Amino acid sequence: MLEWLRYFRRLAADEKDEKRKEEEKEQDFMSGHSKFANIKHKKEKNDAAKGKIFTVIGRELAVAVKEGGPDPANNSKLRDVIAKAKANNMPNDTIDRGIKKAAGDANSVNYEVLTYEGYGPNGVAIIVDTLTDNKNRTAANVRSAFTKGNGNIGTQGSVSFMFDKKGQIIIDKEECEMDADELMMLALDAGAEDFAEEEDSFEVITDPDDFSAVREALETAGIPMMEADVTMIPQTWVELSDEEDIKRMNKILDLLDEDDDVQNVYHNWDE
Repeated sequence: MLEWLRYFRRLAADEKDEKRKEEEKEQDFMSGHSKFANIKHKKEKNDAAKGKIFTVIGRELAVAVKEGGPDPANNSKLRDVIAKAKANNMPNDTIDRGIKKAAGDANSVNYEVLTYEGYGPNGVAIIVDTLTDNKNRTAANVRSAFTKGNGNIGTQGSVSFMFDKKGQIIIDKEECEMDADELMMLALDAGAEDFAEEEDSFEVITDPDDFSAVREALETAGIPMMEADVTMIPQTWVELSDEEDIKRMNKILDLLDEDDDVQNVYHNWDE
């Protein structure tokens, strides 16, 4: 009888331990999203301080107009870029001027989308999205940034398999009047894959193809968005403990951030 009692106690303990592990796994998954959001936010705040973000968005407006025309009603990509511009406090007249300039002078500048992949210190994976009118200049600048930080450029696909391409929408809790459950149902009904509640924000994750529909559903409902973009989310994270490695990694990121051709930088450094 005592043996049976011990057996059932072990079963209960094992079940409890499995449940705890599943909860920790889910928390790690959610915190990974949040961690990436924090990295993106920090980068964009730095960009804004340098005045770079308006240059970045201006180029995105030009490309969106060239690809789909100047009317946001008929151009979902342009609607997404306009939403991004507004989230970064770009004035409406600046947005309008950018659209009109691109529409009236569509062939003046041909921006080319180029993506670079490589490694930083200790195998940190880095993806660099660029939008350039001079690919030789951009290639040289990106390569130089990696080299000065003791990193190296890889081939296409060398690190991108370690990231998931997802739509990501960040909502500030203080600015959102809708409660969490209602907001979650709104996002999921619109096609979102995942919804997470953090300490000071909500995060909505979508498939890239569903991003525009989900963003527009939230916009229609009057939900203010801090950030809304298609991004690359790391599957795993790399820690840097050596001070020299940290300095080198920051060197790479700083040089890339200073380059006007660089649109986005994604990495899996666990800061």
